[in-house]
Amino acid sequence: MLYPQCWEGANKLLEMSEKRMSSSKKHSLKGMMLQVAKELLEAEETEKKEERKRYMEEHCPTLSYPSSKQELQEFCKELHAKIEAVDEERYILEHKAIMVVNEVKDLNIKIVDLKGKFKKPPLKKVRMSADAMLQALLGSKHKVSMDLRANLKQVKKEVKEEDKELRDVGDWRKNIEDKAGMGGRKKMFETEA
Repeated sequence: MLYPQCWEGANKLLEMSEKRMSSSKKHSLKGMMLQVAKELLEAEETEKKEERKRYMEEHCPTLSYPSSKQELQEFCKELHAKIEAVDEERYILEHKAIMVVNEVKDLNIKIVDLKGKFKKPPLKKVRMSADAMLQALLGSKHKVSMDLRANLKQVKKEVKEEDKELRDVGDWRKNIEDKAGMGGRKKMFETEA
C-alpha cells in the first residue's frame, strides 16, 4: 500500500513526464494511481468503523440485567434520570442554537439595510445657478442672492500703442500705396496694364 508521500511523488512524476510518455503508459499510470486511491479510501473507511466501535464500547457499556424485580425498578429509575439529564442538555443546546440562528438572521437583515436594498439610479446633471442652488438648500423662506463676482479681483486692462496699431489695419488701398514706394513695384504693374 502506498502512502500520501508516494501519491505526491507519483503526481510530480506524472506531471514531469507527461510530455514524453506514450498514451498507453499514461493510461496505465493513471490506473495505478486510481488503484492506490481506492486502497487508501478502503483503509480510511475501516479505520472509521473501528473508531466508532471503540467509542461505543467506551461510552455505552453492556447492560447487565438485574435478577430481581426491585433491582430492575431501581435500574429503570436510574435510566430515566440519565435520559432526563440528557434531554435537558439537548433542550438547552437546541435553544442556544435557535438563538444564535435568529441573531445571525437579524444581523444579516441589518447588513442588507446598511448596504441598501436597491441600486441607486445614476443622477442626471442639472445646470443650476447659485441662487437656485441656495434656494433649494435653504428653502423658500430664505431669499438670499449671492453675487459670485464680488469676491473676484478687479484688473485694469492697459492697451499698448503697438498692439493698437496692429489691430487697426485701416484702409487696404492706403496700405498698397505705402508699399508702392518700395522699389516701385506698383508702377511696374501699372505700366504693363
